[in-house]
Amino acid sequence: MTFPLLAQFPNLPNNLRQLSIFHTRSEDLALAVMVTILATVVMYSARAYVVRRVERLDKRRPARIDHLATTMLSRTYVIFIVAFALYFGSTFLDLTRRQELFVNRIGLAALLLQLAIWGDTGLRAWRDQYRFGGDGGRLASSSVLCFISRLVLWVILTLMLLDNFGINITTLVASLGVGGVAVALATQNILGDLFASLSIMLDKPFEVGDFIIVGEVLGAVEHIGLKTTRVRGLGGEQVVFSNGDLLKSRIHNHKRMQTRRVAFILRIAYGTPQEQLCRIPRLIREIVTSRSNVDFERAHFMLWGEWSLDFEVVYHFRSPDYILHMDAQQDIFLEIYRRFEQEGIQFAHPMSIVRLAEQDRATLAQGGHGPRPAAPLH
Repeated sequence: MTFPLLAQFPNLPNNLRQLSIFHTRSEDLALAVMVTILATVVMYSARAYVVRRVERLDKRRPARIDHLATTMLSRTYVIFIVAFALYFGSTFLDLTRRQELFVNRIGLAALLLQLAIWGDTGLRAWRDQYRFGGDGGRLASSSVLCFISRLVLWVILTLMLLDNFGINITTLVASLGVGGVAVALATQNILGDLFASLSIMLDKPFEVGDFIIVGEVLGAVEHIGLKTTRVRGLGGEQVVFSNGDLLKSRIHNHKRMQTRRVAFILRIAYGTPQEQLCRIPRLIREIVTSRSNVDFERAHFMLWGEWSLDFEVVYHFRSPDYILHMDAQQDIFLEIYRRFEQEGIQFAHPMSIVRLAEQDRATLAQGGHGPRPAAPLH
């Protein structure tokens, strides 16, 4: 193979022309160096051009994919670019099998490391979009998924690098499996909470900011972590739940309530005339339907109580806001009380009727106390 630059110097000694480094002629070596430099310049220029191009697109129409691409490409290191260029240049050299294997391993290792850095950077940028973007509902899920994905990424990379350099990873993987089982048994509670948190992130029974009820605890979700979930109670205290225990409980999520169903009982006194009893459902319908944010469902005479005639009333309030619901319910109750007072309808009061025998009534009428019990015999 003749190198054009050396051909321009016909007076060079033959021994210089036949100079050999690593069993390679000087012409081939010079060509390899030129290819290495050219490949370095091309890849570095391509990286800079693509980064600038994507940054301009991101400024004109901000998009998450453009931001992720810019962040990942900006973490392309020059040392890896040089390693790739050296690999390309080495293809023009006459290397021994051992030298070629070494160069191939270095090039593949550089490629794997660069891909891992791109992947790690992309995962962290994806997580930070929710951290600084104000999306608290997906912040916890993105943090957990990012942590697990990064862990899996670097474990796989380590195993691939070891295999690339000729290390038998079969025994290592087997030992890691046995060790993993031992660690899993020792930390099964922690791992249970970890997988429970992953289940919360994927299934999303609640998110940060939701108002939930768990047992006797009422409060807003403040943080969903890898092991615990923290809820701010109504009294101001912070209640910490284990993720595993939390998923075993029944959770009432009030934030996702669209409408609120309200049912209550009106107890009417016995002795109320039939005409008034028949007017009660119509009165209640008029009172409830007069409000714009309430949907009337029904009002029925439902039960003969021990001391009252019971009417059940059901309506739907078109808002999950608890304060607005209580305001509407108060207005409805006050209007019912006012209308019942106008109509002369009496509410029932708990009472008991005691019937006395004839002898007891005669004794009470005489002001006596009845016969005294006989003294016990000794």
